[in-house]
Amino acid sequence: MADHCIPLDANAVYSLGSSAAESARLQRQASELAAETSGLLDSVAVQPGQSVIDVGCGPRGILDLLAERVSPGGHVIGLDADPAHTAMAADFVKDHQLANVQIVTADARRTGLRASAFDLVFSRTLLINVPDPAEVVTEMVRLARPGGHVAAMEYDMQHAFCHPPHPAFDRICQIFTTVFPRNGADPWIGRKLPQMFRTAGLADIRVEARAPLYPPGHSRRAIRADLTRSMRPQILELGLATATELDRVDAQVRDHLASPGTVTMSGLLFLASGRKTPEA
Repeated sequence: MADHCIPLDANAVYSLGSSAAESARLQRQASELAAETSGLLDSVAVQPGQSVIDVGCGPRGILDLLAERVSPGGHVIGLDADPAHTAMAADFVKDHQLANVQIVTADARRTGLRASAFDLVFSRTLLINVPDPAEVVTEMVRLARPGGHVAAMEYDMQHAFCHPPHPAFDRICQIFTTVFPRNGADPWIGRKLPQMFRTAGLADIRVEARAPLYPPGHSRRAIRADLTRSMRPQILELGLATATELDRVDAQVRDHLASPGTVTMSGLLFLASGRKTPEA
């Protein structure tokens, strides 16, 4: 499957960096978004015997969901730029005995994998985190076979709120909006998916947006605080806040969001797919 794959410094292109906290968040995310992911996979009718790829799989991604759907006879590639994450993904594959899954360390923009090799090319919360996401979409289309699908799940994080309001939540959102795009990441990528897919030559584009309001006790309620915590070194380096302030607002936000009386939304979740034509 792999001709030659091109590794790179993950921190240079992934806005949330590489840390134990970020790896743990991505592990939680795999379970948190499993239901929405399964729905998107069902919509593109992943079948036994197919070849599929999870681009930007991180430490787990959707490898288990894909492996289950393409068995028997199918093959799954999990690809990520961060060697630490591909090592964790390899452990996940081993621990769960996913015999039909292969892990690759490579740049999602220039994977080195054979063109037209996959029935489905999938990414989840990758395009929002990298500069030049159109390059990734172009590569995803290149990897898909004619008639195959490209699919993505991405957030659009313009609309975030909590009620009752809280100044610590507002401060977290302000810090996040300032630091997150520092290397070209786009917190509003969700709304752009259909046009990006169309520009890349895909047809039969489908898109929907969901506004998840997670119940008290759900780990996804604190995603803004989690993302800000992942970017703590960059925040301190840029002088956007002191360590003392970060600790204070983080604790206040988590306490407020833990209250059963608080309603919160962190952004819209866009689910998009398109089919590769022979001309794409």
